[in-house]
Amino acid sequence: MSSTAAPKLSPERIFTTLTAYQQTYALRAAIELDLFTAIGEGANEPALLAKRLKAAERGVRILADYLTVHGFLRKENGEYLLTQESAVFLDRRSPACMSAMAGFLTSDENVHRFGMLAESVRKGGTASDTGDNSKPMDDRWVNFARSMAPMATPMANVLSQMVSASREKPIRVLDIAAGHGMYGITIAKNNPGVQVTAVDWPPVLEVAKENAKAAGVSDRFSLRPGSAFEAALGEGYDYVLLTNFLHHFDIPTCETLLKRFHAALKPGGKALTVDFVPNEDRVSPPMAAGFSIVMLANTDAGDAYTFAEYDKMFRAVGFKNCSLHPIPDLPQQVVAAEK
Repeated sequence: MSSTAAPKLSPERIFTTLTAYQQTYALRAAIELDLFTAIGEGANEPALLAKRLKAAERGVRILADYLTVHGFLRKENGEYLLTQESAVFLDRRSPACMSAMAGFLTSDENVHRFGMLAESVRKGGTASDTGDNSKPMDDRWVNFARSMAPMATPMANVLSQMVSASREKPIRVLDIAAGHGMYGITIAKNNPGVQVTAVDWPPVLEVAKENAKAAGVSDRFSLRPGSAFEAALGEGYDYVLLTNFLHHFDIPTCETLLKRFHAALKPGGKALTVDFVPNEDRVSPPMAAGFSIVMLANTDAGDAYTFAEYDKMFRAVGFKNCSLHPIPDLPQQVVAAEK
């Protein structure tokens, strides 16, 4: 008589998840101290690293060892070395450095909102009293604009390839809730015939204005301060960019906004939406599907929408030819729709 052994159970996943904040704050500490840049520049022994960071040698050793355990560093013969991932994305000398994201993703406000998640679940929306993202929240969104620009660059280059531009006639692009402005800025930088109009709250647009100047496209980057719900958008645009925007609102509100954007486009113009788009099962792929809980913690009614939901929203307000464009190696996708 044979028997099948019961699977071995372990509480490791539970323990690891309940202590995951330790990894978050260790990485944030390393970024604040600029530890990765220091190691990249050769301060790779505890004593040298402590002197460079103006920190206690014991503290530096323990932090660097912890980061090595979790794959952010390598340790050989007592010296710390950057992994390839850390060298590209966490050393401030790298043009692809994304360490600025810690300023927003681990902000006290975001962490506090997740600390109230049980109450958000009970309510069905954020337990914070500032979950209506149609209203100005200057400190929050200026922080976002200053912190999250590096994450936008890869997708911005993808959008550049989706914009049909020529030198014979200007291509007009409307960038809704532009934030740091890097989507429109990158498109303008890669396509000399593109003219961008950026819409956002005035303090946020100051960040986009700085970035446009640094990119050398200020002469083709105009500002339209105000709410996406109320600002005079103009008309005759070839493209409207909806980057990480619609997920803040429920479907009826999205449709209200999409009517405005549809009216701003010229016939044949396109809306290009960048967002986390889960599969129809809403549990895959992991990062896109997991984004819904970010919206639960931070908004009154936002969500990560499936392509079927986007298709229905766009068609309800007059768009056609709605299509989904998966982007290899990026967690977000592009939803394109035509007027």
